[in-house]
Order: sequence, then structure tokens, then C-alpha cells
Amino acid sequence: MALSQNQELEYMVDEYYDTTDFDDSTFGDDESPRSTDPDVSADSDFEDDFEVRKSKLDTSAIEARNGKDIQGIPWERLNFTRDKYRETRLKQYKNYESLSRSREDLEKKCKEVGKGHSFYDFQFNTRLVKSTIVHFQLRNLLWSTSKHDVYLMQNYSVMHWSSLLGKGEEVLNVARPLAPTMKYPGSASQALSRVQISTMAVRDGLMAAGGFQGELICKYLNQPGVVFATKISNGENAITNAVDISYSPTGSMRVITANNDQQVRIFDAKSFVCTNHYAFPWSVNNTSVSPDDKLLAILGDSPECLLADAQSGKVVSNLKGHLDYSFSSAWHPDGRILATGNQDTTCRLWDIRNTSQSIAVLKGRMGAIRAIKFTSDGRFMAMAEPADFVHIFDTQSDYGTCQEIDLFGEIAGISFSPDTEALFIGVADRTYGSLLEFNRKHYHHYLDYVL
Repeated sequence: MALSQNQELEYMVDEYYDTTDFDDSTFGDDESPRSTDPDVSADSDFEDDFEVRKSKLDTSAIEARNGKDIQGIPWERLNFTRDKYRETRLKQYKNYESLSRSREDLEKKCKEVGKGHSFYDFQFNTRLVKSTIVHFQLRNLLWSTSKHDVYLMQNYSVMHWSSLLGKGEEVLNVARPLAPTMKYPGSASQALSRVQISTMAVRDGLMAAGGFQGELICKYLNQPGVVFATKISNGENAITNAVDISYSPTGSMRVITANNDQQVRIFDAKSFVCTNHYAFPWSVNNTSVSPDDKLLAILGDSPECLLADAQSGKVVSNLKGHLDYSFSSAWHPDGRILATGNQDTTCRLWDIRNTSQSIAVLKGRMGAIRAIKFTSDGRFMAMAEPADFVHIFDTQSDYGTCQEIDLFGEIAGISFSPDTEALFIGVADRTYGSLLEFNRKHYHHYLDYVL
């Protein structure tokens, strides 16, 4: 992956703005390497005046149905319409590419998908919590643990948002010194400070976060402090690109890290000892474990994706078809389909029973596919571009029908709630950064006889 950080997002074209009405907005025109400087706000981002600010910063489903923009963007006060700006964005946005390969035939290989469907309805948007991004290629910075609970990165703060309470609170501040609360024999635990979180994962009460300088931090959500912290890599090329929390076939929880130093490391989540590590010929950007915990998908600075034995790290299959580097992957809950997201602007679906070629190629609108998630029941798959678009596919239609969520701003992460009822989207933007919530539609056909 590229080494440069993701700088301040410079978005809306200046001449479009009536500057007397707006702060510096940041709807970016490309995905070039930049950096967000967390030093601007190193202390807690949580504020106590929620009730005062809520009416101005939040948008409800009722307000949206009455014409308010879901992000609270006052288009009526701008010198252009939303449709006009969307048209301009599509023309001006430049997707970041690591490899200059011909993409002439790519469109022909992409699956024809019926758009305009609606599987999840807009429910709520709040700007009381705002996602931030450390590296422009890494977008796993938001996790939902229930339809009411979301964890996200906001500068140096790990924030918890409760949609029930309509409030957020700081769970962890990584600008301050982090001293592990427990000592584990054989682990390389150490104190850290001013960690720039580049990626995170939350599962079954454990949060694992990776840092821009090769850090790994683990915290139990129901306990104060951090239970484990260390630098797993010390080189200049050390960034922790991805963390994954999974279970081994024996039932023990483990944390898997993917780093720019070309290593995948396995940590036991009880002792926090590194139990195994695997080396690859390129920087590893993402890993994901199959639902049966037997296969490990490995993606990185290569057009090829790998399938390896999750216990030994031995490569069992090469997945060929992408044209650039890959940064996201997800398994369908049935364990048969693996989805991989690439900077060539596509998501490929692979049937692991025959990996000679992908079974489908799904195309985005503007940019790379930076995040992919399945619902726990396998009914829907969501994929996010770097900015503006999240696509939800109905797997029961063989991925042939899609809902396109159209917004403005960089996307820091997407997450379905474990019960599939909610989809959360983190938007990183200086002015309109927010957390969007969509709720799953349910069709009660028996009501037809009543209405």
C-alpha cells in the first residue's frame, strides 16, 4: 500500500460555495494520498452539549421525508443543485491506482445489475460523532455490535455511539499514554502513546486496533484501560493495515494482523502471545477468515489474492482476475463465496470450490472498493467506495439487484448490525462528517389484506 497518509480532505469546488454560509467543506475531488492530522484535536472529542446541538446536527427519517437532505447539506443555499454537483463529482473524481494496467475490457466483464431497489431505508444521521481517517486506503474504522451500538474512530478517540440514547462517549483516548492493565507471560506487551489508529475490529466484547507505526492495541469493552498494547513491527514500512478477530477450530479467540512489512501475525486473544506468523512477497493489506475458520484470505500489493490454510499459512489457491491492489474482503456466511475489493473499482466474487476464475464482477461508480460486509444471514452484501457510494446487493437475486446509497464525503467504514436490522456508514468530512444509519425494510404481505 502507499506510504503517504491521508491528508485534510479538500472537497467541494471553491467557486461553488457561498462562503458566507458555510465553513470549509471537504467533499474531495480525488483519492490521492493525503493525511488527516489528528494533532489538531489530541484530547477527547466528546462534548457534553449534545441536546443543544442535536437539532442542528441531526437528521431524522421524518425530516428526510419532508425534504431535508439526509446529511443536512443546505442545497437551497448553494449556487448549484445536488444533481448538478453529483454530475460534476462523477466527472472530476480521480480514482487512485497503484498499477497502470489497461481497463478497457473491464466494463464488459462486469455483471449487469438492476439498480433502484431499496433494501435499507434511511433512519438517522448524526454529526455529534464524526469518523476520521488516518490512511486514504484503509477504511475499516467503524463497527456495529448491535442495532443500537457503534464504535468508530474520531481523531485520537475511540467513540461509542448509542442510537437509543442519541449520545456518544469516548471509550479510549490513544493520544494519552497507554499502559496495559495486565501482564501476560511470553507476550511483548509495552506502553504506547499518541497512536494513530489505522484500522480496527470489534467482536464479542473485544476491540482490536492497529496503528500507523505498526502498533496493536486490544481492549475489553467492559473493562477500563487496555489489556494489551505493543509494536508488532518497527520498520519504516510498519503500518498495521488490518486486524481481524476470529476463532480457531478449537474455539479459542485470536487476533490476526496484516502489516506493510509483508507479515501476517496470529495472536492468542487470551494470553496475547504471537502464536504464528506468515511471510508473503508483498505488503499485506487485508485478511479475513472463512466462517469455518479453516481458510484465510490474504490480499495486498498484488493483483492476485491468496487463499491459505488458516492453521499453517500454506497457500492453497491463487485468485487471479483483479487488475490492481486489493484492500477488502468478506466471506458469505455459508463459507462458499469470498468477495474481494480492489482499486480497479470492482468487487469479485469467488466460489472457493472452483477458484480458476471469479463467478461475478461487480462494479462501483467512481472509485476503488475499500470495504465489503455481508449481513449475518447472508441475504445482503454491502460494498463501499472511497467516497460517495455504498452499494447493497441482494444475494438471493444472484447479486443481480442493488440499492445504491448516494452521499457526499469520504467513507471511513460500513457495518451491518449483527441482527441485520441496521447498516451504519461513517462519513469523514470536516463539515459534514457524520454517522448514517439505515434500517432494514420488512415486507409484511399479510397487511395487504388489512389495508
